[in-house]
Amino acid sequence: MIDWSAFVVVAVASLVSACLLVALYALGVRLITSTGDLLPRTRRLAGVVCFVLCGALVLYGIYLIVPALHS
Repeated sequence: MIDWSAFVVVAVASLVSACLLVALYALGVRLITSTGDLLPRTRRLAGVVCFVLCGALVLYGIYLIVPALHS
């Protein structure tokens, strides 16, 4: 029997995390390549922080998928 509530939880978590990952990456690219009101060093630092958060999110997903890492 299929546990539909668990399926919905996994589907929603996957959708939210994928959207967050894409949004962080796009924001990082936009901050690094654009010119605006912020100082250039501040924009670059904020872009790098976005990329670091993307990497952390990807590594956490790998940690959740590979059972040997958290047994």
